[in-house]
Amino acid sequence: MQQQISLDLLQRFDPLALSPLVEDQEYFYYLLKRVMDIVIATFLLVIFSPIMVLIAFLIAVDSRGPVIFSQVRVGSKRWTRDGFTYWQRSFFKCYKFRTMIHNADTCVHENFVASLIEGQIEASENNYKYKLNNDTRITRIGKVLRKTSLDELPQLFNVLRGQMSMVGPRPDVPYAVNHYKNWHYERLAALPGLTGLWQVKGRSNVSFDKMASLDIKYVRNPSLLLDLKILVLTIPAVFSGKGAV
Repeated sequence: MQQQISLDLLQRFDPLALSPLVEDQEYFYYLLKRVMDIVIATFLLVIFSPIMVLIAFLIAVDSRGPVIFSQVRVGSKRWTRDGFTYWQRSFFKCYKFRTMIHNADTCVHENFVASLIEGQIEASENNYKYKLNNDTRITRIGKVLRKTSLDELPQLFNVLRGQMSMVGPRPDVPYAVNHYKNWHYERLAALPGLTGLWQVKGRSNVSFDKMASLDIKYVRNPSLLLDLKILVLTIPAVFSGKGAV
């Protein structure tokens, strides 16, 4: 009964809040996860800083426009009340190296994502989730960055700012979330991640429902061991280039 009352209070406080509620028994998990995020993100920024400078130079030479592309993404903020953990939907600017022409039109992508989420089209090797194959908006250097996932490196700053974690469901774009089915929203009940269970299990070659199921599986089973396992499995997934475009 107390859980239902808390949920009602939360929904009145913020209609965008997420459910279900979880008992707040993972305090040390979230504390250690945050420490791990800061340590790993700082280490990677130091290691990759020369490469990031080179990438910035190549982007500037290759095409007109800013080196860093920022886009509003849907994330979540965790807070505790009445002995329960709540995940409240939030919005933040997600950073990437620019891989498209400056001011690229998003209409085609918006229509594609809507069709994918609603099950009107299937994901396959030649029809990638969220990343259109043979997308003419992508620059020459952008194709390489996407294939190697190096375009995601600036998101390490999002991790340091606490907007993202090293591991978690990928942050989605608002126009995609607008097409979610009710059960899809549970994938947002965690801090969004640089990598996640979807990236190492299926990446872009699975349907949206399958991707959401993998993310929800992660959300329901928080574990540092699982986080570390996903981080390790991300390395061969990135080097293989499978499901990237």
